[in-house]
Amino acid sequence: MSIQNRIETAVKNGFLTLYDAEIPTVEFQATRKEFEGDITVVVFPMLRYKKGNPVQIGNDLGNYIIENIEEVIRFNVVKGFLNLVVNDVLYLDAFKSIYTNDTYGFVKPSNNNDAVLVEYSSPNTNKPLHLGHVRNNLLGYSVAEIIKASGKKVYKTQIINDRGIHICKSMLAWQKYGKEETPASTGLKGDKLVGNYYVKFDQEYKQEITQLIAEGKTEEEAKKQAPLLLEAQEMLKKWEAGDEKVIELWKTMNAWVYAGFETTYKNLGVDFDSYYYESNTYLLGKDNIEEGLKNGVFFKKEDGSVWIDLTEDGLDEKIVLRSDGTAVYMTQDIGTAIQRSKDYPDVNGMVYTVGNEQDYHFKVLFLILKKLGYTWADELFHLSYGMVDLPSGKMKSREGTVVDADELMAEMTSTAKALSQELGKLDGYSEKEKEALYNTIGLGALKYYILKVDPRKRILFDPKESVDFQGNTGPFIQYTYARIQSILRKATFDHSQEISGIELHEKEKELIKIIENYPEVIQLAAANHSPALIANYTYDLVKEFNSFYQNVSILGEENQDKKTLRVQLSKKVSDIIKSAFSLLGINVPERM
Repeated sequence: MSIQNRIETAVKNGFLTLYDAEIPTVEFQATRKEFEGDITVVVFPMLRYKKGNPVQIGNDLGNYIIENIEEVIRFNVVKGFLNLVVNDVLYLDAFKSIYTNDTYGFVKPSNNNDAVLVEYSSPNTNKPLHLGHVRNNLLGYSVAEIIKASGKKVYKTQIINDRGIHICKSMLAWQKYGKEETPASTGLKGDKLVGNYYVKFDQEYKQEITQLIAEGKTEEEAKKQAPLLLEAQEMLKKWEAGDEKVIELWKTMNAWVYAGFETTYKNLGVDFDSYYYESNTYLLGKDNIEEGLKNGVFFKKEDGSVWIDLTEDGLDEKIVLRSDGTAVYMTQDIGTAIQRSKDYPDVNGMVYTVGNEQDYHFKVLFLILKKLGYTWADELFHLSYGMVDLPSGKMKSREGTVVDADELMAEMTSTAKALSQELGKLDGYSEKEKEALYNTIGLGALKYYILKVDPRKRILFDPKESVDFQGNTGPFIQYTYARIQSILRKATFDHSQEISGIELHEKEKELIKIIENYPEVIQLAAANHSPALIANYTYDLVKEFNSFYQNVSILGEENQDKKTLRVQLSKKVSDIIKSAFSLLGINVPERM
């Protein structure tokens, strides 16, 4: 049991014994440097359960703890803060149980009916993945891994937007200008080839608009009457009617895109357990709307359109079926959520990784599902995130100015290569080993830079800044991990035995305290859907280790027991770095 857990149990028991009252939680904080103590209990929150002088309550609890935990040797109370001085034995006992736990911080799933479905990526099949998709994928994948580590079963999924006018634009442009090009004949990834024709459509469409305006049309008329757009609309009608030739072309071009996406996902290090396709789901939800009409959840207007009135909930009226009976996006999102609950009966919650421009949409969706009576709707979460900007400005996919995900990853590897060569520490590496290292550093830099920021915040992503080997960056943490591996390779003696009866250095105590926090950080990150908590904890751990490394001798220590403990501490820190970074989808190098 950790130091904090033992003290928390004693505080709760003490409060019950002394005041005949229960407190649900105990708040801790680091002891301020000007006061003596190893851990501080905050008394003020307890006043809700027992009126009184916080100093007196602190003294009462301090005396109770000393009587019941022999390793707590003295205490002092400053206002509402109970500062406890802990014997080194308690630190060593706590670390002993941590050191031998190979899955430290991770919880095995205990409830088979408490799974979570996490949706992320969800691209359109008319263009390659771009920088915005990178943040989406990294967030969704990491949150899924963190929730899994917290003790729940997780399913990773996505819904692919593979239908609609934008898909037909790429198809039509390829048909008219493609000259039978294929990924094989051009050497291009399929998603890039199809994306090029999406851009080509926009270029030709704009030329037609310009021509129509020159012929006397208004801009609005020109946009609607441009022949290319009318052809695309006609193609969409044929697709919806099941035209064999259109469907065959659609399947062929989508297959090119999916192959391209899979390459990007593999390089990015993300995966999925299942895929949903909008071409299969776009008709879902209509039956649910009919059911909701019977139950009074929805109402029909004079024109036949179906709505829901959410004004009493602080929102507005929302359409769920058009007057001609066709669905809107909300309709199919309702149907898809319900379908997923049937596909995964053990799912008791869903996480949607979607940009913050859809905040209102998800408020409405979740509320509708609750009103339809689905109990799992209380456990729906919109993992809302801000845009990613580059110093060069915004991205526009129609104009071909998007920051391509594959090119960004290649640039990160190239940047890592340049900086690593400047440092000149790769003697003895083969070219293959060097390239693998550059990739590990470059992708680690990209992922960490994006994930260390609260998902809700907008990011200005600077590739060069992210690959800095100093400060709160992925490479800095990776370098510390590699440094520890070097220490462990040199520690050729047996350092597996239990250590007791030694006096601890202050830096050893600080390191054990932050190591102890790891399981709690995972639970907090899962509850808050925030990889940033994992990233910044890891940085704090690394800073604490580097302070330890600079202030105590590890392999140069003469006392064998102290040397063994310091090697063990180093190893556990590296284990946690590797474990925490795995939750962020980041690899760590054995040498740097």
